[in-house]
Amino acid sequence: MGKRVLVVDDEKLIVKGIKFSLEQEGMEVDCAYDGEEALEYVGKGEYDMVLLDLMLPKLSGLEVCQQIREFSDVPVIMLTARSEDMDKIMGLEYGADDYITKPFNILEVKARIKAIMRRVETKKTSEQKQDNRLQRGDVSLDQEGKRAYICGKEISLTAKEYEVLELLVTNPNKVYSRESLLNIIWGSDYPGDVRTVDVHIRRLREKIEEKPSEPRYVHTKWGVGYYFNQ
Repeated sequence: MGKRVLVVDDEKLIVKGIKFSLEQEGMEVDCAYDGEEALEYVGKGEYDMVLLDLMLPKLSGLEVCQQIREFSDVPVIMLTARSEDMDKIMGLEYGADDYITKPFNILEVKARIKAIMRRVETKKTSEQKQDNRLQRGDVSLDQEGKRAYICGKEISLTAKEYEVLELLVTNPNKVYSRESLLNIIWGSDYPGDVRTVDVHIRRLREKIEEKPSEPRYVHTKWGVGYYFNQ
């Protein structure tokens, strides 16, 4: 997996066992044996997961988790020998993502780690997709996937319709003449005339406008050209 994990527990045999098992999965594992050492590691390194024992010397696991949350959103799984619900609730309230009660099965530990890492990766992927979107009011463009959305609903556009809309949305309030749109979208060597632009604008409005005759998004500046505004 190529992930980095910090294991924090004052019981060295437990740390050794977890470290060995996670390294068998291809993870890079660092170890800390008290609360202060754990904070030093997290402060200096980039980790994908922290396994944090509740009962630690110097600083408790809860204190460590609380301080980690002041500067990092790294996923934290609390390890606790206590089975009372209050300990589990406290761990989650202090910023832990999950908890595992000792004694535990190492297969469960690995399964929990992988599940949380998958959730984190899914979230990152979703955020990246959002970052690739251009938003103008109710209009959203997925510029990587070449998809258009109105109020979150995908609108089926042809390649040229999308290109026209993208150009206008990217440059709101800028008026493009029919000639400039023809040259930019179709190219200067296109054999057709400006009526091609009019046809595509009409079809585009039919797809994205609630009332094409009273456009909300793609407007006409009479005698000049077309522009986007909302």
